Amino acid sequence: MTDSMDSRRPRAKAADKRQRLTAAAARVLHEQGVERTTIADIAQAADVPAGNVYYYFKTKGELVEAALSEHTRHLEELTGALDRLADPRERLKGLVAAWVGRREVAARYGCPTGTLAMELDKRAEGGLDLAAGRVVRQLLDWVERQFREMGAADPEGLSLALVGAYQGMSLLSSALRDPEIMTREGARLVGWLDALDAPAGHGGR
Repeated sequence: MTDSMDSRRPRAKAADKRQRLTAAAARVLHEQGVERTTIADIAQAADVPAGNVYYYFKTKGELVEAALSEHTRHLEELTGALDRLADPRERLKGLVAAWVGRREVAARYGCPTGTLAMELDKRAEGGLDLAAGRVVRQLLDWVERQFREMGAADPEGLSLALVGAYQGMSLLSSALRDPEIMTREGARLVGWLDALDAPAGHGGR
């Protein structure tokens, strides 16, 4: 038993360091952008010696990929929690509430995935822009499913409208350093969701 526990400790410590580096990469890349961020910045934020980073991630590109996986994990945690609500309209309103709840961060740095996707689109690095796009697509698909379950007309278009509105209010909030833009526009989105009609027999599970 003791030998088995001893053999697990190094693996557990390695997994913990990798997760700390992944979380730090997501946070620092959001705050500083890809160009300005160094591997040493991420190591410092994760409280991991800079020389140890290469044991887990060979390049900054791999750290960007790890950051995107962290954004995916956060999205899945959020949508998983919202999926426990019976009413798809309430799930969408809960999504808007989560966006507004991060208004201070949005006002300083913008949307984590959106800003990263825009920056990566301008860089000639193999496929990272497509990886960022997949995170955005995952959000769009989840939102579309909620509109579809509501029985709303054009669920794909409504999904684009809602996620596009979020990206727009995040951008404006960041550009003007005004978190209350998120509050006001979030309230407008909730009103829009409440006003959407659904055919009889839809609107819940």
